[in-house]
Amino acid sequence: MSSRHRGFTLIELLVVIAIIAVLIALLLPAVQSAREAARRSQCINNLKQLGLGVHNYVSANNCFPPYVTNFNIPPNLASPNVNSWDWLFGWAVALLPYVEQTPLYNAANYSFGFAVQPQNTTIQAINLALLNCPSDNQETGTYPGAPSWTNYAANVGGPGCITAWNGPLVVMNNGPGGLSGCYGYVNNNSGKVTMAGVSDGTSNTGLIGERLIGFSTPFSGGITASSALARRTIFGVTSVVPVNDAYSPTQALALVQACNAIPGSQQAGDINWWNGSMWTGGFANALRFNAINHWVQPNGLTCGATGPQGDTTNSLGQGNITNALTVSSNHPGGVNHLFCDGHVQFIKNSINVQTWWGLGSRNLGEVISSDSY
Repeated sequence: MSSRHRGFTLIELLVVIAIIAVLIALLLPAVQSAREAARRSQCINNLKQLGLGVHNYVSANNCFPPYVTNFNIPPNLASPNVNSWDWLFGWAVALLPYVEQTPLYNAANYSFGFAVQPQNTTIQAINLALLNCPSDNQETGTYPGAPSWTNYAANVGGPGCITAWNGPLVVMNNGPGGLSGCYGYVNNNSGKVTMAGVSDGTSNTGLIGERLIGFSTPFSGGITASSALARRTIFGVTSVVPVNDAYSPTQALALVQACNAIPGSQQAGDINWWNGSMWTGGFANALRFNAINHWVQPNGLTCGATGPQGDTTNSLGQGNITNALTVSSNHPGGVNHLFCDGHVQFIKNSINVQTWWGLGSRNLGEVISSDSY
């Protein structure tokens, strides 16, 4: 009898290859999903560590850290010459001793700002893993000479045209130790915020949200006439003046609707590269470095108002309290958000807009059920 073995035919080989290809095609999404789950877990862990740091800060100081910190050197914000003033330290610098980064905190010279003076080049050049979410595919900062980028931004409140600075991390108000001037961007919500001041409930008030770095986040700028017209239709040339606390949910909703309606071909603007570009710095009159507000729903567009306090024709106007600076992430379907009680929750992109506003404010008395987000 013949002992010759029969080999694979060409058809059989092709079938085996096809089966292997199908198995790989089924396996790859599962691998990618597992990797994203690990990245998302790291992001959640970072937020929880920041939450512990904030609570330690509150225990030591009986208040939340301010949005910007070194008020002993109030800058001349009205000056057009950037070298005549200096930027303030951001909220994350105040947390350093409470997240096991005391040596780095000691390197911060509060007698100077961080952007112009060389006394703070050490802290300016440090990038902290605690402040980076691995799901962000941006692997470098977007501001020249400042590699200290971050994916986590302070919640300064709900829509600015309802009332400004109603979040837990806000600027100081006028007076001794406060930041005077500031383009008028202070009101009764500004200043020291205690746990008791979060009257809406710490479990229903956002504290720190995720935000993609730089150009990863879309921004509607004043590049095209039609997009600029959309904003002027909402606010007019006089804008909404947030320091007057004019309760205007109608205008807030109008911005959301117009922002969401702007076509992708018209989404542009120079605020993109400021997003998360440094954790060390803060602007008292602008939220472009490391702040967000609860206005447009998660992963929506970041949009600007027009007028004296919402001017989108210059970089100082972009990113101020009258603009909607939106949380964003590469997590499918939503973003992670740290709340004032220390818990982290995944917020879906489809959250109701009024619920989203309510989660942003600390003291407007909104009633939010636990099953609404």
